[in-house]
Amino acid sequence: MPTVTEKKPEPVRRRGRYPREFRRDVATLVIDQGRTAAEVAREMNLVEQTVASWVRQERVDRGEREGLSTEEREELVKLRREVKRLSTERELLKRAVAFWVKESDR
Repeated sequence: MPTVTEKKPEPVRRRGRYPREFRRDVATLVIDQGRTAAEVAREMNLVEQTVASWVRQERVDRGEREGLSTEEREELVKLRREVKRLSTERELLKRAVAFWVKESDR
């Protein structure tokens, strides 16, 4: 009777954010040690495209490549949140003023 070949279970890949230090360390393996993103990704059980994007970002942070640094990206996210919050507050205040003007005309 033929045996059924057993498939090796796929390693569980974690979704979500990795700590900044971890991402930087993985990118350093590629940049400083001259290894490929695919090789490091396999070794660390990560997605190759993820490692490649970390490498690109690390090169930007080091000034080796054009683009927004990690700190600039974080500041941009913070400022966009602040603009959204202030726009919401402004809209609320405009409605409140319109309501009070309407009420005072009665």
